[in-house]
Amino acid sequence: MNIYETVQEELAKEATAIQKVAKQLSKESLEKAFDLLCKCKGKVVLTGMGKTGIIARKISATLASTGTTSIFLHAAEGIHGDLGMIESGDVVIAVSNSGNTQELINLIPFLKFKYVPIIAITGEPNSQLAKNSDVVLNCHIPKELEPLGLVPTASTTVALAVGDALAIALLKHKNFQLKDLAKFHPGGTIGKKLLLRVSDLMHSGKELPVIEEKAKMSEAIMEMTSKKLGCTAVTNKDGKLTGMITDGDLRRQLHNKGNFLLSYTAKDCMTANPKTLKPDVLAIEALNLMETYKITMIPVVDENNVPVGMLHMHDLITAGVI
Repeated sequence: MNIYETVQEELAKEATAIQKVAKQLSKESLEKAFDLLCKCKGKVVLTGMGKTGIIARKISATLASTGTTSIFLHAAEGIHGDLGMIESGDVVIAVSNSGNTQELINLIPFLKFKYVPIIAITGEPNSQLAKNSDVVLNCHIPKELEPLGLVPTASTTVALAVGDALAIALLKHKNFQLKDLAKFHPGGTIGKKLLLRVSDLMHSGKELPVIEEKAKMSEAIMEMTSKKLGCTAVTNKDGKLTGMITDGDLRRQLHNKGNFLLSYTAKDCMTANPKTLKPDVLAIEALNLMETYKITMIPVVDENNVPVGMLHMHDLITAGVI
């Protein structure tokens, strides 16, 4: 067996399955499912069994983290006492490739009694689940796309992709923004990217390299060296930022001016009107700016364009934003 070819073949099968289902999903069923989810006054309840249950749990987690209140109900636990989680006003998304999983079928009478609409994500549009659902999202794929025609791989990938697509559609409909996402991801790497601001990471006070335009380059070099950031902000007599000098500027100026460099002023050698940041900007936005303009350090200014800090790419790396 060639492991590389086997993996490539399986990935191709799963990609083919997603593309096939994307074409066969009807506009009517998608719009109806979306309408039910948009009008849901309660929560979106995902349910399933086995491997599709794991997929349902992940879809629920994606919905919850992107502004749609959602929980996961294990179908077997549901028929053994956990149906109290479901209330009128909720919407249920049931995930089952066969559509005939008994534990899911046993939930249907209770859901009908509560007038809770059911959206079925299933590979069998003529199954018991499909026949008793308000909306059926047809995720049928040929058996040959599954190993031995039985092991759920492509089918679970398709179900997950459809669930993710619905979550993103809801996200866009609600105009869910980066600041909203931050509320639901306070921990881990995502939390650092979404909650940390420039003011949390910048070098300020005595650590901030800054020098006036009229200062000689010898003073500018000393400022850059003593603050150990490889740069310095340059200000006018009113303390407002007018430029910046970096290690790269020094090398270029040394090449152009040679031994006379030290007799020039900071204004003569600075890069005028550099990119700047405000202290309250999110760290991830600062990173995007640095990557866009291929720069490794940015001066931070207040509302009067007075330097209050300096942000270095290394600060973002150390903080785990990258």
